[in-house]
Amino acid sequence: MLHIIHFMKHIPTLFIAVLSVLAMVSCKSQKSSEQSSDTDTIAVTQVQFNADSAYASIEKQCSFGARVPNSEAHRLCGDYIVKSFKALGLEVTEQKTDQTAWDGKTLHTRNIIASYRPEATDRIIICTHWESRPWADADPDSTKHHQPVMAANDGASGVAVMLEVARHLSELKPNVGIDFICFDSEDYGTPYWASDKDPKDGSDWCLGSQYWAAHPHKEGYKARFGILLDMVGGQDARYAYEGISMRYARDVMVRVWDAATRANAGNLFQPVDGGYAQDDHVPMNEVAGIPTIDIIPFIEGEHSFGTTWHTTSDVPANISKETLRGVGQTLLQFLSEQ
Repeated sequence: MLHIIHFMKHIPTLFIAVLSVLAMVSCKSQKSSEQSSDTDTIAVTQVQFNADSAYASIEKQCSFGARVPNSEAHRLCGDYIVKSFKALGLEVTEQKTDQTAWDGKTLHTRNIIASYRPEATDRIIICTHWESRPWADADPDSTKHHQPVMAANDGASGVAVMLEVARHLSELKPNVGIDFICFDSEDYGTPYWASDKDPKDGSDWCLGSQYWAAHPHKEGYKARFGILLDMVGGQDARYAYEGISMRYARDVMVRVWDAATRANAGNLFQPVDGGYAQDDHVPMNEVAGIPTIDIIPFIEGEHSFGTTWHTTSDVPANISKETLRGVGQTLLQFLSEQ
């Protein structure tokens, strides 16, 4: 793609703002030539995503407190996620390991994998991260920068959407196996006040997915493609074609965006070029070799990832049920087409 503007999920908001404005100028709207010209031939699923149920899951996750790695809230929420997927009849695998963070702390990382039709060899992945960032270092109030993020959107929303999608699989009956993966320790990257300890290569972020990509939960594991959910409940969310996704999994991204149109969520999924996000899909693409897209908000203006990103305002009250519904219904529609 020409004139693509890079943005990273974890760089300062002001810098993102400049890049976002440039992206408006340099990135032209486009529908891929690969997109079907006749969507009327594809059936629209009658299975309906329940945004109220997804919102209740966000509230439940946040009721434990901020799910900072190594905390009691983190342990309790992990137990809740495991129990919830098992209650839906999925096979759950927990991948536990100790990882060293940028500050030298040992993080007791817990990846949670819930498998639908675990016997199927044709598999796809839907994934997110589930923990909270320990520092609200993008909060407009600098006195709150050392407080943890509740992560209703940047964490809990992805889990909630996956649980609700999983709840409908018995109705949807997709012809593929699905692994729902909840990655841990995605958001433990270096805060701005410790920039002297920043490795500068992004390796301090996405620790759980880095581990899983190098050590999948099953030997010889293969999946056709993956879909990463990151911040899928924001009130101001809009989703563009993320650059790394287009590099490795262009066809998947375009097909998901097409499904969004059939799911009446075209207002959320905009067929325009976004930037590049340092996120859990990077090790999935570059280490595991699984073509994976990132559904992540890219909003023109000052707050490219939404006004609550890495702030103390990332709470359930600022979640949009309409965004949850749009993303969830898009996934149900997409799965119905597999």
